[in-house]
Amino acid sequence: MKSPLSPEALQAVRQVPLFAGLENQTLALLTDGALERRYRRGTLLFSKGEPADRFYVVLSGWIKLFRESPDGNECMVGLFTRGESFAEAAMFDRLGFPVNAAVAEDARLLLFPAEHFLTTLERNHGLALNMLANLSGMLRSLVRQLDQLTLQSTYQRLAAFIVSLCPDEDGPASVCLPCDKLLIAGRLGMKPESFSRAMARLRDVGVSCERNCVHVEDIAALRCFANTAEEEARSPLPGTAREATRRIAQRPCR
Repeated sequence: MKSPLSPEALQAVRQVPLFAGLENQTLALLTDGALERRYRRGTLLFSKGEPADRFYVVLSGWIKLFRESPDGNECMVGLFTRGESFAEAAMFDRLGFPVNAAVAEDARLLLFPAEHFLTTLERNHGLALNMLANLSGMLRSLVRQLDQLTLQSTYQRLAAFIVSLCPDEDGPASVCLPCDKLLIAGRLGMKPESFSRAMARLRDVGVSCERNCVHVEDIAALRCFANTAEEEARSPLPGTAREATRRIAQRPCR
């Protein structure tokens, strides 16, 4: 069976852990029920408590999952971009979506109706195993986020986020922040003013920011710095502050 999706859309789908390693025929069966949609920034995709009768794969753009506090403030739960899926876990307990989802930056999504997907899931054990692995990965990701919030400083969280945007190599790089700085601050569990202070602190490890463009002098050094324990980052070292921080960043990663 030939998939109705474009080659570019299929490539994005294959990046999603849920669909990793599936045979072409099975992938075609699943995507045959998918609907490609474009959404403008600010569009509400679903609300907490609404029937969880669908899930999504991001082809482009950014999506935020959030909850609202009694005073109306948003609490960021997740941020998703190309090659990632969201809302699939909610299909199984039939209790409705546990959070809200909105388009953070103009996005192109694949919408998978739950009924078609679950019917295909029943007939394909490999896909069921992928689903379990994907949900396990989501749990591990949440644990990592909790670790970051409790064990890392604000500037280390920001460093790790910038590293995730950089190519997987060493040397210099220039990357664009994918969405509004306020949104990124919420995702990293910090206030807007803390975001600005954290970005200023990263100048010591060769990071500068001009509007939404971030310049990194050495990706490897920033990567090691992001993984360094907070108490190490604050330990006094001889030399200038820039030299001291660079020495921390250039230590072998543990």
